[in-house]
Amino acid sequence: MTDAATANAAFTPRVFSGIQPSGGLTLGNYLGAMKRFVEMQETGIETLYCMVDLHAITVWQDPAALTRNTRELAAGFIAAGLDPAKSMLFNQSQVPEHAQLGWIFNCVARMGWMGRMTQWKDKAGKHSENASLGLFGYPALMAADILVYHTTQVPVGEDQKQHLELTRDIAAKFNHDYGVEFFPITEPVIEGAATRVMSLRDGSKKMSKSDPSDMSRINMTDDADAIAKKIRKARTDPDPLPEALKDLDDRPEARNLVNIYAALAEITPQAVLDEHGGAQFGAFKPALAELAVDKLGPISAEMSRLMDDPAEIDRMLADGAARARTIAAPILKKTYEIVGMVGA
Repeated sequence: MTDAATANAAFTPRVFSGIQPSGGLTLGNYLGAMKRFVEMQETGIETLYCMVDLHAITVWQDPAALTRNTRELAAGFIAAGLDPAKSMLFNQSQVPEHAQLGWIFNCVARMGWMGRMTQWKDKAGKHSENASLGLFGYPALMAADILVYHTTQVPVGEDQKQHLELTRDIAAKFNHDYGVEFFPITEPVIEGAATRVMSLRDGSKKMSKSDPSDMSRINMTDDADAIAKKIRKARTDPDPLPEALKDLDDRPEARNLVNIYAALAEITPQAVLDEHGGAQFGAFKPALAELAVDKLGPISAEMSRLMDDPAEIDRMLADGAARARTIAAPILKKTYEIVGMVGA
């Protein structure tokens, strides 16, 4: 057991994670996050999953699109298997404790810490003076998202590991500055290799909704024909699939399709090669397409059904927010007391 895990033994085991409602859910979101969220829901640990709309507006969002995207993300969560009766499902802006604790953490975090965040450097680039203050302070709000529930575990991808490390730093500094052991040192739950989904047009790049080519990704709203077409036209190389996983090291497109098959079938990439090693892509792609349609088709259909009843989605999100606040409000109140705020 790590030192952090030992220290966290005093806290109720709790999982929190969130996705920005910026539109265009992809297979990467499903395999890299949503499918894992569903699995964690079934472990018996308390789980909270959030549409982080406050983070979304660190860059400008069309208001109507933000509303629709928030509901679509909620529909995606539920269609993928998240049960609002088992997990707390809500959008961030409905739980004001996130922003309130975020301000406290703005005063704990150091400018140098924020300036070293690689996502800040990547997103702001040479135009940092025109970027929003919210984009710069994003990691402090992310820390508040996590710690306002005394979260002990966060499923996190490679691109968010640095932010979670900052969350741990903020928790440790707060605890040290005020002489308390109030916030847990949250443990990351790192994604597996088979859940990092790459572009169907370039195996060296992560599948992204921002890629100009729709053929580079499978959207969770794609119908069966679109899914099959995109897999059929996915970039590959002329060689057959190998029988050993190490032989995919220099074949990123082939490795990506094998990983997608493995994640959808819930088997290891080596097991895929045990079954399909030696096959040409002309035979493997139809098998992958059939599997993808079988797994994703029902999710797409259920998302569509849910989106036809936005009032029901809003009701479920409001219920989730009310339940989340029963955890967050006492933690924020105690934080205020520790800091010395009168009337907390």
